[in-house]
Amino acid sequence: MNTIRVDVVSAEESIYSGDARFVALPGEAGELGIYPRHTPLITRIKAGSVRIETADGGEEFVFVAGGILEVQPDSVTVLSDTAIRGADLDEEKANAARQAAQEAVRNAKSEVDLATAQAELAVLAAQLSALRKYRGKK
Repeated sequence: MNTIRVDVVSAEESIYSGDARFVALPGEAGELGIYPRHTPLITRIKAGSVRIETADGGEEFVFVAGGILEVQPDSVTVLSDTAIRGADLDEEKANAARQAAQEAVRNAKSEVDLATAQAELAVLAAQLSALRKYRGKK
């Protein structure tokens, strides 16, 4: 069977490591799909879902808050400061954090505060979207 090695790593730990038939993830310029023997590539990725079609035909989802993707013909490596397994996403916590970020946007005292709060809000919106996709697939 044709598979590719996939590693998703956060700043704290390895989130996923295994063989896959296909990987889909949010590239900066749009959705990327990676099959075995893909052309080598290094690019930044946006916050969103990494969908991994495992070698046994199952699916794994990992939320990433942006990061770097490296593709080699026999491996895919996703490096992200924050990565959370789909099964570990918590909608209540994400919604509470999103409300706090929205409040920070409203109360920003400077352009830097506003930009920081907006970036955090974008990541949280992507996390909630990933959570909904994950829950819909279960």
